[in-house]
Amino acid sequence: MDMIAEAPAVARRDPARSATPSATPTAEGSKTQGGEFLTFRLGAEEYGIDILRVQEIRSYEPPTRIANAPPFVKGVVNLRGVIVPIVDLRLKLGCEKAEYNTFTVVVVLNVRGRVVGAVVDSVSDVLELGSSHIKPAPELSSSVDASYITGIGTIKSGDAERMLILMDIEALMSSPEMGLISH
Repeated sequence: MDMIAEAPAVARRDPARSATPSATPTAEGSKTQGGEFLTFRLGAEEYGIDILRVQEIRSYEPPTRIANAPPFVKGVVNLRGVIVPIVDLRLKLGCEKAEYNTFTVVVVLNVRGRVVGAVVDSVSDVLELGSSHIKPAPELSSSVDASYITGIGTIKSGDAERMLILMDIEALMSSPEMGLISH
């Protein structure tokens, strides 16, 4: 059974709001900007990516494997006539391997004019975070590649607070070791 869901905030986006400075990238690519984020889980961690990069959310179906592809590139699928590479973000980011189950989904992204699928454990929500709720990414040792982390979002629910790792999905998917996007 193929389950397709258009990303909720994309369909309801108010064009007047999308032009606000907090949702529009600057020339420097400010790393602590606010905006709307699609949140998803990889293992025990929750991540967020810019909702404007999300094309749709699909149920996971095993892709056709490509010979000599890195382990995190699971293969390709045919999405309405477009061949889409599928990347397992758990493997790419070094998470423990999780089982594919009914909650596993593919977030179909538009990255630099290319369509790419990202396998995640589950999609949680679409959240709007103001820049006051986003802290800069921590400085890590040079052996840890955290260049794709743009900040840490904090979300309060009553007395509880949870953290959201904000990712620059375009930088991650277009990095040279991915081999998906030609520069």
